[in-house]
Amino acid sequence: MNKDKINIKNFFKNDFYNEILVPIHKAGYPFIFIFFVFSLFLGALSDFLGWIGLILTAWCVYFFRDPIRVVPKDKNLIISPADGKVLKVSVEKPPEEFNSKGKLNKLSIFMNVFNVHVNRIPFSGTISELKYIPGTFFNASLDKSSKENERMCIKLEISKNKYIYLVQIAGLIARRIKCDLEKNQKVETGEKFGIIRFGSRVDIYVPEEIKFSVIEGQTLIGGESIVAQTRDV
Repeated sequence: MNKDKINIKNFFKNDFYNEILVPIHKAGYPFIFIFFVFSLFLGALSDFLGWIGLILTAWCVYFFRDPIRVVPKDKNLIISPADGKVLKVSVEKPPEEFNSKGKLNKLSIFMNVFNVHVNRIPFSGTISELKYIPGTFFNASLDKSSKENERMCIKLEISKNKYIYLVQIAGLIARRIKCDLEKNQKVETGEKFGIIRFGSRVDIYVPEEIKFSVIEGQTLIGGESIVAQTRDV
C-alpha cells in the first residue's frame, strides 16, 4: 500500500510526466479554467463552437506550459532569462528607472505567443531593486516598447557594485506581468522568477566588459541557452 502511494507521488516527477505531460505554471490555472467554462458554454450552443472552445482551451494549456530545463553548471555562465528570438544586441544606458550611469551591453529577447513565457534568473546574485512601471502596450518587438510599455525592472547584484538589469516588458497582447521576486532576495542561475502572459519581451543588460555571444535572429531557450560568460565575478 505504501509502495503504491510512493509511486503515485513520484509519477509527477518522472520522465514521462516531464517530457510528455509538461507541467503547467500555476499562473495559468485561472485562465485555463475560464477557457474551459467558456468552451462548455459554446458547446451548449453548438458542437462546432464547442470544438472551437476546446481548441482554444488546449492552446491556453500549451501557452502556460512550464517544462523542466537543464541549467548549465558552470557558475561563470550567463543564461537566457527567456525563450524566444534575439531581437537586438546593442550598447545602451541602463534602464532609466534606476538612475544609473555609464553604458551596458543590452540583449533584447522577443517571446511570441507560442514560446514558453516563464522567466528565469540569468546569473546568481541578490535582488537589489524592483520597480514596476505602468505603460502602454505597443508591439513588444518595437524598440520603443522598452521605454513606453508596461514593465517590471529588476536590478540584480552579481558581485560588489556590479549589476545585471532585467526588464520584463508586456506586449501588444500581454497585459499582465507576474514577478515573484522581493528586494534583498538571493537567487540562483536558472531559478524561475515570473511569467508574462500572451506575447512579450525581456531585456537584459550586463556590464560593458561582458560580451554577449549570441546574434540577432538566434533562437534561445530560457534557463539553458548561454548568452555570455564572465570570469571576473
